[in-house]
Amino acid sequence: MFGASLGVLAGCASVGIGDEPQQGANSAEASRKDLQSYHAPNTAVEELPDHLSANGTDGSVEPSAVPDDTSASTAVGLPDDPSFDLWDRIRVGLALPGYEHQRTQTALRILQRNQRYLDQITERAGRYLYQLVEAVEQRQLPMELALLPIVESGLQPFAYSHARAAGLWQFIPSTGRIYGLKQNWWYDGRRDIVESTRAALDYLQKLHDLFKGDWLLAIAAYNSGQGSVRRAVASNLDRGKPADFWSLRLPTETRDYVPRLLALAAVVADPDRYSLTLRPVANKPYFERVTIDGQIDLALAAELAEISLEELYMLNPAFNHWATDPDGPHHLLLPAGGTPHFSERLAGLPAEQRVKWHRHRIRGGHTLSGIAKQYQTTVPVLRQVNNLRGSTIRAGDSLIVPVAARSLAQYTLSAYGRRSASRDTPSPETTKHVYAVKKGDTLWSIARYHSVSTRHLTKWNGIALADPLRPGQELSIWIHTKEQDNPTRQLVATTGGPSITGKTIRRIRYVVRRGDSLWNISRRFRVTVPSLREWNRITEGAPIKPGQRLDVFIDVTQQLENT
Repeated sequence: MFGASLGVLAGCASVGIGDEPQQGANSAEASRKDLQSYHAPNTAVEELPDHLSANGTDGSVEPSAVPDDTSASTAVGLPDDPSFDLWDRIRVGLALPGYEHQRTQTALRILQRNQRYLDQITERAGRYLYQLVEAVEQRQLPMELALLPIVESGLQPFAYSHARAAGLWQFIPSTGRIYGLKQNWWYDGRRDIVESTRAALDYLQKLHDLFKGDWLLAIAAYNSGQGSVRRAVASNLDRGKPADFWSLRLPTETRDYVPRLLALAAVVADPDRYSLTLRPVANKPYFERVTIDGQIDLALAAELAEISLEELYMLNPAFNHWATDPDGPHHLLLPAGGTPHFSERLAGLPAEQRVKWHRHRIRGGHTLSGIAKQYQTTVPVLRQVNNLRGSTIRAGDSLIVPVAARSLAQYTLSAYGRRSASRDTPSPETTKHVYAVKKGDTLWSIARYHSVSTRHLTKWNGIALADPLRPGQELSIWIHTKEQDNPTRQLVATTGGPSITGKTIRRIRYVVRRGDSLWNISRRFRVTVPSLREWNRITEGAPIKPGQRLDVFIDVTQQLENT
């Protein structure tokens, strides 16, 4: 996807195993809308630079364009010239075919109209791109892979898709765990700059091997899942058709995904040819890793490093809350050059002073989980600190609780701070409402009831479409002032049915009978099969069973008019 100027570019990847759900499935629509909002220029794109020109019709690149096996490693040995920046280093290692393809040219035309997007990318690249280039170069991989997080997330470490994909490389939770990315309340390795890069390159190399050395198929599989690409390859082979990337029938997002990467690489190779500018990015590390040997409050760590708390989070976005994970990793990424001073100051600080502690007096009705929630910590941490085996606590006893050194509102890039920011952004034409989730509610039914989209609902509350809802959970909803005063809406609200302007929607709980199918149920209630699937989270092709309960939402107004 082409960057933050076109919207938040989260969740493009489908880093899945086999037939695992696509990571970026629900970001595809947003991506297409973003691209459609820009018109390609009337003039054709100029010819590609010589080293990216095709040597035929098979998509191959002239031999002079493709670095040999030592090209990546020799890039480091180029002269120490101040004018030689990170973009120059990337140019040396570009090696993939397909720059001349029509779909790549279409993506290039879009990029030609988006200098602002490139400016935003280069601004973010200063923090992260050197580390990406180093990792790709050390493995002697095509340097286009170092640009993949730009397509995935716009180099935004807190990018989060509705498919629950997170981080620069947009891993979904399950695939992140498969590739060794630890995820818990304190820490999410999918957002760890170094670890997620290691995991992504591990997976890409596995896909490269799986698809017998075809990098374009490997990159496509990173987006839509290896099962999707394998089926497309097998289908073409069965029909006697070519099985290269350009010939496959793949999801629309994936068909566009690879050309976007190649188009971006073409611009990096020669921005002047496309009348674009890439701001210089220093060819030197922005950060370095420093050991901390235990948990530390992030606000305190920022003070010791003499940087802002926001900068610390931008370098260490994997930490979800106000402190590092007590069980590790026990290191931080800090701006290069300043770590000796940080280490000296940290060494002089006793371990018990690295986190602030509070003595909590237990009263009647208190629970360990409730206390953990109150202090923004976890039950396992309370057990460990207080030497508890279970969750039983007694009124009158005390617990030692780790607490943030500052008010939670000051940790603006913690999970709590990001959720608060998304919930509390006022609009002059809307009014904020807090809705308490009831048993049986779904994001779809809540969104319909309040005449808002599920996309807005998830964004306002910092959640994903797949996240479960809990009875009693509070959701922030911004309702347009005019809709708030809609008399039909008020009438329906009192009768307990969701409302769409001018309509009354009633939910029916239908029990599946023997011989039923989604098709005949949809005919019975005058709804569509896709709607039934969406309301009940039924994947395409999944069977329904006798006794299964289905939610069916019917337009009472329309049915009354038809009777």
